[in-house]
Amino acid sequence: MTERLYSGPIIDAHHHLWDLTMGRHKWLMPSGGEVEALGGLDALRTNYLVEDFRADSARQRVVGSVHIEALWDRDDLVGETRWLETLDKSDNIASRYIANAGLGTPGAAAVLEEQASFPRVVGVREILSWHPDPKRSFATRSDIAEDPAWRADLALLPQHGLIFELMMYPYQAAMVSDLARRYPQLQFVVNHCGSPIDRDADGMQRWRDGLVTISQHENVALKISNMAAYDKDRTEDSLRAVAMHCLDCFGVARTMLATDYPVARLQMTYDAIYENFKQIFAPLSQDEQSALFHDNAARMYRFDEAV
Repeated sequence: MTERLYSGPIIDAHHHLWDLTMGRHKWLMPSGGEVEALGGLDALRTNYLVEDFRADSARQRVVGSVHIEALWDRDDLVGETRWLETLDKSDNIASRYIANAGLGTPGAAAVLEEQASFPRVVGVREILSWHPDPKRSFATRSDIAEDPAWRADLALLPQHGLIFELMMYPYQAAMVSDLARRYPQLQFVVNHCGSPIDRDADGMQRWRDGLVTISQHENVALKISNMAAYDKDRTEDSLRAVAMHCLDCFGVARTMLATDYPVARLQMTYDAIYENFKQIFAPLSQDEQSALFHDNAARMYRFDEAV
């Protein structure tokens, strides 16, 4: 079979937008506190709007994209959705949303119901990424997903027709596997390759084993997004190794490709991300490539539905 680089339509299944003049993203403020795992955030401390995403993606055939909640202040989580609704949708940029409902907090059920009332909201996300080194943790607790109140809110998602997205580290693999087993009617989507954060031999084995564990559940899908995160080398071989283990675990049918822009700008340009994707997955058939670059995201995020 002759290898052929993908040239078809793309849905970027994971990116963020923000307007810092609104003062709603405290983690991006100089005094907001940095997560060491991300590195310095100076490059992100500027507005990133539809026109910025459009400029970054101009050389790729992006026909739609999914906005993922960007740690908007928790005192008005629906405010992010209302703001997104005001943005230009003429070229399908940020035309579907994964929102935040503050699962496990008082009033989360009401927030979830309000978020679900927006047709473009197709799911909610939680960040479960806890690391033994506090400087590398996003989550404040290692056991958030074991909290009964949190699980009670999670159980409400299917009745609203929403999927559940999450960030995790390999340390959470057993917990995520347990969630997928307990809630078989809920579609889970793991972000960022399951975050291979520890790049020594033991850490990479922990990550590989973790992906194998969670991939056993058919209701779990994976996004190969920001695959260069935590990778100081960022060589063709290191990127390919991560991407191909993801694909080996989840298969073409349960894998989507995405950028995590502009956060991924800390490591790679938008074009570099997609050019790497095209090279890595060139050995696949055109139908398989279409599934990864476009079709799976179109189905998962209901791009065929009028809103």
